[in-house]
Amino acid sequence: MTRRTEWAEHAHLDAAREPSGRGGVGPAWTSDGTDGEGTSTGDEGAPRRRRRRGAGESSGARGGSFSSSRAEKEEPPADPVERARAICLRLLTGTPRTRKQLADALRKREIPDDVAEEVLSRFEEVGLINDGAFADAWVESRHHGRGLARRALARELRTKGVDSSLIDEAVAQLDSEQEEETARELVSRKLRSTRGLDRDKRIRRLAGMLARKGYPEGMALRVVRQALEAEGEDDEDLEFLDGEGY
Repeated sequence: MTRRTEWAEHAHLDAAREPSGRGGVGPAWTSDGTDGEGTSTGDEGAPRRRRRRGAGESSGARGGSFSSSRAEKEEPPADPVERARAICLRLLTGTPRTRKQLADALRKREIPDDVAEEVLSRFEEVGLINDGAFADAWVESRHHGRGLARRALARELRTKGVDSSLIDEAVAQLDSEQEEETARELVSRKLRSTRGLDRDKRIRRLAGMLARKGYPEGMALRVVRQALEAEGEDDEDLEFLDGEGY
């Protein structure tokens, strides 16, 4: 984890070079009694202005270091390895990402492939990139937060470049019973908003909602049927659901 600390320190090196005074933004008071802009208190405390420097004149030691510090802060590192590290650290701040997502970002910023491979591999070694942990957290969050079923979760993880074996392990956290329980909760929350609609339209709307979240057709129809039966719909009116798609 030592390398991780070293990389993170790059983001703070330039900030340490900022001059003090007024939060590091305005002019700092200098040792000769001026405020860095030419204002001096003089012998009696009355402020007087020094002649401003011309455009071609040297900025002096303080001005030169300030300009240099600002330039260092704004310009990206020249070394492609350092640039790649900085990009990855910035993207990972507060938001886990997959290796493919970071690789795509580095390619977009024209980082050479061999440099990207080196940096990404090192990030994996120290645990800053972990596609398995990413997939586990994604399944947990998206299932409980959005009610997505295994099929939809696997589809999302594939688009983020997660390996198939890791996807299988992650979605295995959910079994059929847990999926069906979540489907019942989704239908229960949606049921009231469909009251007053034509029965056929109501059924298709509820089943379609589950289908978009990745639930298998058989499970979706069964859950909808049971919910409508519990509400008082005649079971015979739901016979046409058997064997029909939506």
